[in-house]
Amino acid sequence: MPYINIATTAKIDNKKKILEEISILVSSLTNKSRRFVMAKLDDNSEMYFEDESPCCFLQIKSIGSLNPSEMAKPISNFIAEKMGIPIHKIYISFEDVPASMWAWNGRTFG
Repeated sequence: MPYINIATTAKIDNKKKILEEISILVSSLTNKSRRFVMAKLDDNSEMYFEDESPCCFLQIKSIGSLNPSEMAKPISNFIAEKMGIPIHKIYISFEDVPASMWAWNGRTFG
């Protein structure tokens, strides 16, 4: 149930590898099974952040287990290393979703 949505202006060649690796990272940071992590990557997006240099916006949603102050640095480092986007050009939005508002397999978690 952690969901990570990545939008970037960069063109990413190894999308499947990036998605797998970010899923593993988010799984470890949230202590949730990798089986339930969903990841999406939209590259080559039209975005503007201060100028036209590469930038990235991530949305991370989960039922609990989010600790933004501890998660921001490793996720930013991952994006910087794997996508070549400077850390100062990365925004991350964290959202803790109530279990009653998240469904899987035909029913909500709470």
